[in-house]
Amino acid sequence: MEAPLYPDFPPDSSIPRGSQPAFWVGPRHLAGDDGRLYDVVADALAGLGWTSLTIVRGRYKVDEAPEDRQVLRSTVLHISPDALRWAQWGLADEPFHLGELPIAWQISARAEASSPLAQWSAYFTRDVPGEAVVDFLVALDASDQPAVPLAGSELVLDAVAAHGWFRDIDQPQAAATDPTFTSHISLGEVPPLIQDVDPRALSAEDDETGPAGWQAWAEPALGAPCLWAASFAASVPHDLVAAFAASLSSTAPVLRRVLPEATQECLLRAPAF
Repeated sequence: MEAPLYPDFPPDSSIPRGSQPAFWVGPRHLAGDDGRLYDVVADALAGLGWTSLTIVRGRYKVDEAPEDRQVLRSTVLHISPDALRWAQWGLADEPFHLGELPIAWQISARAEASSPLAQWSAYFTRDVPGEAVVDFLVALDASDQPAVPLAGSELVLDAVAAHGWFRDIDQPQAAATDPTFTSHISLGEVPPLIQDVDPRALSAEDDETGPAGWQAWAEPALGAPCLWAASFAASVPHDLVAAFAASLSSTAPVLRRVLPEATQECLLRAPAF
C-alpha cells in the first residue's frame, strides 16, 4: 500500500483554494481532478482553437428577480474549427450516470461536417484526472480522420503495460489493472445509452452482446463506490483510447490542492514549492 510522503501535512479541503497547499501527487489515476475538471479541459480546448457556446435552462417564476432564478441545467459546448469534433460539459438536473456517477464531459466526433450524427462518443465523470481527458482531446484534435480507427486494441493495453499495469490473467488481450488493483481498463460490453453509429449497438437483443468498447474506472476498495468512470463507444478509435490510457497510467506526478477523500491514504505526495 502506498503512503503519503509527508503524512504530517495532509491537504485540508476546508481551506480556501487560494491558501490551500499544493502537492505533487501520484499515482495519477487515484489523484482525482483537483475540483477543476471543467477549467483544465476548457483551457486546453481554447488553446487548441475550439470555440465555446453556453446553453442555460432554468426555472422561472412570475415576479422572480433575475438573481433568484434557479438554473437547472447549464451546458457548455466546445466545437473544433472543422466542426468534426465537439466536447460538451453539463451536470444536469437529470444527469446521465456512469458507474452511479454523473457524466461531466461527453466528447464526440463525426466523419463529415454535413452529418447530423456523431460517429462515436466518449464519457467522463468527475474525478477523472484532467490530464488524461486533455491528452485524449489533444490526440483527437490532431487526428485527420477522427472517426476512423488507425490501430488495433492491443495499443491500449500496451500503453498501460508500459507504465507497470498488469494484464488480466483471464483476459490478457482485453483488460488490465494497476499494481494496487484499484483502477481498471477493459474492452467489453458497452453500458446502455452510449452513443455509437454502429447499428449493432442499437439492434442487439437482451440476450446478445453488442459491439465491444473500452471502459475504465477506479474502485478505491472492493465493493466501494467508484471514484471515477470513463466509457468509450465501440467506434472510438483505439489510438485515441490509448492516448487516454497512457496519460491515466503515467507515473509522472500531478499537481493537486484537493485530494479525493477515498484515496488520500493511497497517494504519495510531496509539497510543491
